[in-house]
Amino acid sequence: MTGRFLLACIAALAGAAASAQDYPAKPVRLVVGFAAGGPTDVIARVIAQDMAMSLGQGVVVENRTGANALIATQEVKRAAPDGYTILMTTLSHNVNAILLADQKPYDPIRDFAPISLVSFLPLVMVTRADAPFNSVQDVVQAAKAKPGEVSY
Repeated sequence: MTGRFLLACIAALAGAAASAQDYPAKPVRLVVGFAAGGPTDVIARVIAQDMAMSLGQGVVVENRTGANALIATQEVKRAAPDGYTILMTTLSHNVNAILLADQKPYDPIRDFAPISLVSFLPLVMVTRADAPFNSVQDVVQAAKAKPGEVSY
């Protein structure tokens, strides 16, 4: 009986040692909820390259578009909590949860842990250089003066 117990202990320890691999032991998935080529995707690909160099393991960007990143967010929520699936998202991550609160697709506070703020992406309004607008107020005035003619 002692021999069997010792053998069982050795087998258990060997299994624990085998499962204690250094992270990452396989490629990391960086899931993006927006189309390839867009700003979130471009930033994700730059970060994925840096992560891969730092980790010594591949980081694969996967675009799961649709529903303002809800599809990607739910996919990452369902993934194993092992650090191999990471979501690259925007504030839509929180906005979706607020707008769809009655459906409760996820709780951005309870279901996810922030890792890092990676960029600020300002949104700007521009027009042709020869357009008669120099400010948002100019656009509003033109839109009021000629309803249906100003597109924004």
